[in-house]
Amino acid sequence: MIEVLNLQKSYRSFKAVGGISFSVGPGEVYGLLGPNGAGKTTTLRMLATLLKPSGGSARVAGFDVVRQSLEVRRNLGIVNGGMKVYDRLTGREVLDFFGSFYDLWGQRLKDRIEWASALLKIDQPVLDKQVREMSSGMQQKIVIARAILHQPQVLLLDEATAGLDVFARRALLDFVKTYAGLGKTLVYSTHVMSEAEEVSNRVGFIDKGRLVYEGSLQEALELGRGNLERAFIRRLEEAA
Repeated sequence: MIEVLNLQKSYRSFKAVGGISFSVGPGEVYGLLGPNGAGKTTTLRMLATLLKPSGGSARVAGFDVVRQSLEVRRNLGIVNGGMKVYDRLTGREVLDFFGSFYDLWGQRLKDRIEWASALLKIDQPVLDKQVREMSSGMQQKIVIARAILHQPQVLLLDEATAGLDVFARRALLDFVKTYAGLGKTLVYSTHVMSEAEEVSNRVGFIDKGRLVYEGSLQEALELGRGNLERAFIRRLEEAA
């Protein structure tokens, strides 16, 4: 459901992404792993049609990110770490508002809110609290619910656990595995190797805009003698 071929992004003489290729299928979580500044966020922004590639191509849910950007957005959800919603609205009001962007109204919207709430384990009374009265973990659940109301086939998560406590982090990781279990396609971008090790089926290591390693989680663990972080450091040192 995601096909990336020689994708590039340059800013004048600076090459943020230098020609990477990978694919992700239905029901798969692809861990896009790299240090801060490696090009992870730039890559996801191109997949989300927020940035236009300088070269190469990418297709999301079968649609070209440049020529068919509207269709891509209809089939895509994205969650960034630190993403906020207007805190004077209730959780339900937030979801009502964003549901309208996806042509969700009336009973259909109510059903989707109930579906997302059940998936994320949000109690219905909590939805009627103002966002500013919620914990950071619950606020992040509202952000995720907003991103999946239209039941996107593809979900991009970029440092989605940033700033969350241990309980909220656990809830998010459990959600990632549950959503993939519905046959959805996910890219989980992070520099936290333990998270990627828990949720990913395959991993790609990105550094300085280049994909320096790609393989199954098991292959990566074997490379690192049972430790994904060790595999990551070893491969980046070899590629330097």
